[in-house]
Amino acid sequence: MRAEEPFLVRHADLIFALKTFAASMLALVIALAIDLPRPYWAMATVYITSQPLAGATSSKAFFRVIGTLVGASVTVAMVPNLVNAPELLCLAIALWVGLCLYLSLLDGTPRSYVFMLGGYTVALIGFPSVAEPGSIFDVALARVEEISLGIICASLVSTVVFPRSVAPAVGGRIRSWLSDARRLSRDVLLDRGTGETRRAQRLRLATDIVEIDTLATHVAYDRLADAGTVRGLGEVRLRMLMLLPIITSIEDRLAALGEAALRRQPELQRLIGDIAAWIVDEDRQRQSGEQIRTAIAERQSALDGIAPRERIITISLLLRLRELVDISADCRVLGDAITAGRDISSVQLAFHPESGAAPVRHRDHGMALWSAVGAAVAILICCGLWIATGWADGASAPMMAAVACSFFAAQDEPARSIRAFGLFSLFAIVIVAIYQFALVPGISHVEVLIAALAPTFLLYGFLIARPKTAPIGMALAANTATLLALQSTYSADFASFANTSVAFFLGVVIAEIVTRIARGVGAEWIAKRLMTSSWQTLAVAAERRGHGDRAQFAGLMLHRLGLLVQRIAFISESDRRDADSLVQLRIGLNIIDLRRARYGLAAVTVRAIDDMLDDLAAAFRARADQAMPAELVSCIDTALTAVVKDPNERARDDALLGLVGIRRCLFPDAPAYRSQPRRVSPHEI
Repeated sequence: MRAEEPFLVRHADLIFALKTFAASMLALVIALAIDLPRPYWAMATVYITSQPLAGATSSKAFFRVIGTLVGASVTVAMVPNLVNAPELLCLAIALWVGLCLYLSLLDGTPRSYVFMLGGYTVALIGFPSVAEPGSIFDVALARVEEISLGIICASLVSTVVFPRSVAPAVGGRIRSWLSDARRLSRDVLLDRGTGETRRAQRLRLATDIVEIDTLATHVAYDRLADAGTVRGLGEVRLRMLMLLPIITSIEDRLAALGEAALRRQPELQRLIGDIAAWIVDEDRQRQSGEQIRTAIAERQSALDGIAPRERIITISLLLRLRELVDISADCRVLGDAITAGRDISSVQLAFHPESGAAPVRHRDHGMALWSAVGAAVAILICCGLWIATGWADGASAPMMAAVACSFFAAQDEPARSIRAFGLFSLFAIVIVAIYQFALVPGISHVEVLIAALAPTFLLYGFLIARPKTAPIGMALAANTATLLALQSTYSADFASFANTSVAFFLGVVIAEIVTRIARGVGAEWIAKRLMTSSWQTLAVAAERRGHGDRAQFAGLMLHRLGLLVQRIAFISESDRRDADSLVQLRIGLNIIDLRRARYGLAAVTVRAIDDMLDDLAAAFRARADQAMPAELVSCIDTALTAVVKDPNERARDDALLGLVGIRRCLFPDAPAYRSQPRRVSPHEI
């Protein structure tokens, strides 16, 4: 299989290693030629910035420039004014790094790199400059120039020499995802496979959405991707986000109807079989799907005479089938337009974004705050040791504490990653010692220096190109380039090198210890917070009475679901069932649809629905690991009774769909609906 792939694809890792090394040497040579004070920062920046895909390199380069400018500006404003109060200066830098890390974790997108870099850049520039505060502007300016040079070289080589665009990678992942989703749809419609198998497929698809979403954020910065492709991929992504809840709702409605009801509706059975065949047929998918939509509409108009409960569930099923057909047809049409290079605005779409899901992200303020506090405390401890001992080379300790705490804060167990970073830093220190005191002293020409660096840094680039070893390669490359401190003249001093290395490693150790205390929780605790946050969001959805937030809610819940699926092994069995059945997402969408329907209903019906929503909100807020209170079933049935009697037919059907959906999600095994006496509302007393 690999032999059939193009040469550039088969050997992409090696090509990336060669390109990155060439870019780093270009940056180093130019920095030496124009006499920048720390040319090694340009070299290190290339390895920090470079990514296998050109768009990812461009986005990271852009954010790194902005972050460096922000950090340099803050350093120039902070250091000269506080240099005579070292304790206050250390506190100010620690608080700044903590604030930036907090904002970075809340953002959660590649853009968060701006905040993170803006934070620890102040530590990187400010701490070594406290001895010479008068030159802080020159140091900050030089740092910006060195990093900008590295970024320019990395971006230029990535874009010009055998470039790899992000768009084909994203497109390939999306096509594979849609193919899997279509097969899952067919299996659900035809009841193929086991329930466990289908649940596993849903969880895998939810995880893949998060990964694709992260990769797709780089497309906008890819100079090789045209604007039409970017818009087209965005339209496809909106539809992908809604496919999973729709497929799960269809599976639930089929289970609610049961085999006996389906046998009583042979036309519905045939329609389901036709949709199952249509959705996986590549040639038929390219047709408009109008015949399928017409058949669905005919079934909706031919439901008179069947039992009310069966009619409600059948209508809900048909509406979900229509959405499935619309989304599937749209994805196929958009894919064809992207492949052919056609303008996306000219494509006729059936499923509109406003009924889909907005790109809203989950934000954990508590986790972000603890991480920020941990970073600030680690920096202050290092600064305290530095000041108390009068350590001449001690500035490296708070610098590395800031970097280590910031780089790994987004992970479930950052202390473990910081420890690995420290171990590879030790390895880099040994390599640097060999270069500085055994190899570099005998080198007098830049060509020989490049040849001597090639084996080591080509290996680093090869490691960075592979996802599993990328953190290792990044740690080795950045630390080796920084500690090697290549300049126009050789001035290595073993005592200074040893002191700097010890401070360097001490900063990482303190960062690990403090992080282990501040973030002494793992994936299980984070997963629990995700589930709790989702129930709280459902409570808010039940309490509110407004319009226009369906897309935001769907986007937020799907993002949380993707994060939760990555930690599915750490949650309770009941929470796992809720997650793999998309229970929380489906409840929320039904609540929001019910809120919309209530505006066309009679006042007495609205009061019954509002009372039920208030009961739901209270139950959601109080929910821990226990099941929902059984009395909620009667609350929902009371609202159902009121809605069934409402004279407004269209609003009544919409409200019934929402209520039946909520009941099915919360109490799938409850007895069939029974009419309830109307409960007197507190507003009527």
